Amino acid sequence: MKKYSLAPLGTIDSQEMRKVFAAKLTELAATDERICLLDADLMASMSTRSFLEKYPERTFNCGIQEQNMMGVAAGLSSMGKVPFTHTFGAFAARRAYDQIFISCGYAKQNVKIIGSDPGVTAAANGGTHMPFEDVAIMRAIPDMMVLEPTDAAMLDNLIPQIAATKGCAYIRLTRKVSEAVYAPDSTFELGKAALLREGADVAIIAMGYSVHQALKAAETLAESGISAMVIDMFTVAPLDVEAVLEAAKCGAIVTAENHNVVGGLGSAVAEVLAENCPTPLERVGVRNSFGAVGTRDGLARKFEIDAEAIVEAAKKVMTRK
Repeated sequence: MKKYSLAPLGTIDSQEMRKVFAAKLTELAATDERICLLDADLMASMSTRSFLEKYPERTFNCGIQEQNMMGVAAGLSSMGKVPFTHTFGAFAARRAYDQIFISCGYAKQNVKIIGSDPGVTAAANGGTHMPFEDVAIMRAIPDMMVLEPTDAAMLDNLIPQIAATKGCAYIRLTRKVSEAVYAPDSTFELGKAALLREGADVAIIAMGYSVHQALKAAETLAESGISAMVIDMFTVAPLDVEAVLEAAKCGAIVTAENHNVVGGLGSAVAEVLAENCPTPLERVGVRNSFGAVGTRDGLARKFEIDAEAIVEAAKKVMTRK
């Protein structure tokens, strides 16, 4: 695994993730006329009006018709275009699933699906808009790439790679400001995990919102003399199996995700361990619950996916070594 230089813990990104996405996609479209944008009447929410202004002939507001949007995207892909679609993750995954599965996945198209506001980042939009199951159902589609950029630096680097990679992809994307994890101009490889912190006693494998929480947890654990490895598994499908096996050398693993423990990152890691090297595992994630209204961090405490929950899981799993 590649070891990364990190931003100081607690640093906040200078730009919202949605603005980074819109700017990068607009930049790419200047040199690739195949790139187009489809939205389900949420362009103001995603800051993509800048793309519309620059490329009106390549921008399609499909209205609140998510299933139809995926069908249109599949059609554009069949004509050689590279369509990026956007709606809230709850609707991108649940509402349009059959169209994504058949028209995009089964038909082997080249559609990039942005599902915004994953998990507790939906905050005040509440349970109807709070996807805790999107990773689970999307990684069940054959050959679907499933990933979640951690911060603005990673997003800026990954969007060109996603556009250049043939096939369907589901990108969980926080719209607003997130904690900065990586140093500016960091580079990444799709499908390869990032090593954020070396450790020997326990490994914490995290994604998305939970990466910053995992780093905070590792600092707390260090105060108790516990050495925690921290891995950012930003690509869940295909999963970096080698990184999981490297983590297993610690003898104990914790997974942390802003998602249901069923079918998400924890399940993916458990599958690798069960088939290769059974290792004590604790999964930090949402358990048997629908979403709720609240602040991002308040909901993280409510659903026990914050740094404190990761610390407790690490201490528990170490007793099973």
